Amino acid sequence: MPAIEVSHVTKEYRLGALQSLKQNLLNTGARLLGRKVEEPPLFKALNDVSFAVEQGEVLGIIGHNGAGKSTLLKMLARISTPSSGSVKINGRISPLIEVGAGFVPDFTGRENVYLNGAILGMSKREIDGKFDEIVDFAEMAEFIDTPVKRYSSGMQVKLAFAVATSVESEILIVDEVLAVGDLAFQRKCFDRMEHLIKREGKTVLLVSHNIRQVERLCSRVLMLEHGTVVAEGKAYDVCRHFYQKSQDRIREVINASPTQVNVSGTLEAALDSVVVLDDRGAEINAVPYRGNCSIRIRFRAKEPLRNVAVGVGVHTTDFLNLATQNSEHQVASGELGEGLHEFVCHLRDLRLLPGTYALRIGLSEVSTWRVIYYAENVISFQVIDAGHHISQSARDGFFQLDAAWSLRSVSDEPIQATTTPQGAGALVASGQA
Repeated sequence: MPAIEVSHVTKEYRLGALQSLKQNLLNTGARLLGRKVEEPPLFKALNDVSFAVEQGEVLGIIGHNGAGKSTLLKMLARISTPSSGSVKINGRISPLIEVGAGFVPDFTGRENVYLNGAILGMSKREIDGKFDEIVDFAEMAEFIDTPVKRYSSGMQVKLAFAVATSVESEILIVDEVLAVGDLAFQRKCFDRMEHLIKREGKTVLLVSHNIRQVERLCSRVLMLEHGTVVAEGKAYDVCRHFYQKSQDRIREVINASPTQVNVSGTLEAALDSVVVLDDRGAEINAVPYRGNCSIRIRFRAKEPLRNVAVGVGVHTTDFLNLATQNSEHQVASGELGEGLHEFVCHLRDLRLLPGTYALRIGLSEVSTWRVIYYAENVISFQVIDAGHHISQSARDGFFQLDAAWSLRSVSDEPIQATTTPQGAGALVASGQA
């Protein structure tokens, strides 16, 4: 029996501001008199969504802001109900949605642990048994008897996460709560989630904008767009589809409004253009895997510049920097006068795995590394599979290693040890005396 069954769920909201009591009474009177009342339009946050989650399965739900992800999770957590359709839950559920929302500022951390645990369905005996574990995980032993209003926001969320993940339940609903606290605590949160998933075999629904976490933790992913399911399947495939859709949107924004690219530096020079070229000098936006290409960068100097270097970097659509190449060891710029100057970076045997990437561009003075110009996500490009055989396992990453495997049989004969006469040394391997 599936742990969760969602069947043709639709959720509608009435757009517009809430009306006053007086206006509601007037509208009701008008309806009773048979008059037509102008109603605000309905908005479908979810539209005919259906899926099932098996026992022990980890399902990721991804999509852009406003796609309907949190609306769906709130219905699964029974915080709200669908306008139509049905939601069936088979098992005790623990929602990690808006953790810390039930904390009372004037209560101490200890009191809030008991209050929050009770809200999540834990008995006092259960909380007593897990209290020390909760406090230790949240790293709050020193402050547990201090009123929560004196906690930082990070301290509150850490304690709330520790309580929420201590609930004994078969189903976890997780909404953007893995980015809690500092980096070290985020690592603890991620490790705890992996433990709950892999060791305890819990059924998990995970919503996150960190697509790499979704890809790592989830066995299957569902992608929402404007309240409907547009993709469903293996985590790798759906996440790649999401990256592509995201990059298409980014490209549209950049092409429509190039000035929206975030730029920093002293701006003594401005970026005139960046293009990717093939071996014949033709402009391209797709590079074959293990192919050659060139990146042509043109800067317009507003005043004379001396001894500058250009850097070009490659990053993913979620701004994970993959590689950087600077010009200072290969090009001596000397003095550049006012006007247009062109730098070309030639890339050979590009080993980025097929996918969508973007470029960041920088211009600096070498002697002091004063940044004159810097921008990320300047242009995007694709790496495509041009007939090379890339195994499914090798696609798990960004580069394919230049590796060669070998195999040989190794003798399992044990090494015999014999005792030598006293005073003649210690142990000698047999046959080596």
